[in-house]
Amino acid sequence: MEGLRDILDAAARGVFPPADGGTTVVAQDSPRDAGVLAFTAHSVVFTDEDPEWVHGTLRALDCDALAATMNPRFLAAFLARTGRRTDTVDVMTVADPLPGTPSLALREIADPDHPRVVSSRKRRDDVRVWTADGGVVVLGRGIGGRLEAAVEVDEAVRHRGLGRALATAARQLAAGEPVWAQVAAGNARSLRAFQAAGYRPVGAEALFVAP
Repeated sequence: MEGLRDILDAAARGVFPPADGGTTVVAQDSPRDAGVLAFTAHSVVFTDEDPEWVHGTLRALDCDALAATMNPRFLAAFLARTGRRTDTVDVMTVADPLPGTPSLALREIADPDHPRVVSSRKRRDDVRVWTADGGVVVLGRGIGGRLEAAVEVDEAVRHRGLGRALATAARQLAAGEPVWAQVAAGNARSLRAFQAAGYRPVGAEALFVAP
């Protein structure tokens, strides 16, 4: 049976679960992370809970079966059962690595108290942070051990293409593997920046972290 990392690696190559309206339940790769990945007409729930509970709860919902795993009632039931918390549903994107070195002047920092380091370590392992003039790019290992990127741009230098440049730099820092980025669905500005940097939307994600 495929595990979470197998499913993610396949999606990065453009190979997705069958669009059959089904839901696949796989085990968590980490005690920290559980949640839902929604691809086109197929969802993946990664949890150590009983798969029969997942399928039974989904069947009990009075909603479109294709949308059931992202229905607020299912997400609320999942959170209540596991005692976890979540922030939002994200658009899940991925990009291939790029050769060469970033055009930005980046400086890697090793400051455990930097706000971006503190925030990222709640969701990722092996966090690395680089600063640029007016921005920050973060790389770390998230669900399934995938490489994830996040960027931050100072308000004073927004609308100048820095977000796109930082997202592109993440692809060049990736050392030959795909880079994932999760963007809140309502954050159109950030989503445009990642898309302009070559990241492809592949689905939606609700990440549940241990308290």
